[in-house]
Amino acid sequence: MGVEQKLANMGVVTARLEDLVNWSRTNAMWPMLFGLACCAIEMMSAQAANYDMSRFGMELMRPSPRQSDLMIVAGRVSRKMAPVVRRLYDQMPDPKWVIAMGDCASCGGVFNNYAVVQGVDEVVPVDVYVAGCPPRPEALIHGVVTLHEKVRREKMKDWA
Repeated sequence: MGVEQKLANMGVVTARLEDLVNWSRTNAMWPMLFGLACCAIEMMSAQAANYDMSRFGMELMRPSPRQSDLMIVAGRVSRKMAPVVRRLYDQMPDPKWVIAMGDCASCGGVFNNYAVVQGVDEVVPVDVYVAGCPPRPEALIHGVVTLHEKVRREKMKDWA
């Protein structure tokens, strides 16, 4: 006789703590508004009514790093801006995630020169890359769903 038969109509739910924490992390990600170039327009339109990122628990983009746990780097990062990106990332509370949105944030895009960082992963660790120049709002939403799947697979031993 299993737990299901013993607790038949008592309204008790059993789940692993790891699954509950990961579920709550995916359904309450608060992104930080960090648009650097033309990809920022696509990021803003993903928040609008046509695409509605609030169905993922992302009601609004947070202006402060202390209120957010997801940094979406949308656009090219210059060498002068790189320390600012790192400082904002360091001010975010743990756990924190990063999405590199667009070709410029992922690999420098068409700007192969000394003034542009050739990928934001030189500055902060990136969890998901969203391709495109600029990527469509659907691509950003796919990147968010990919990040949710990654967070749901996290193990408790990796949290430390």
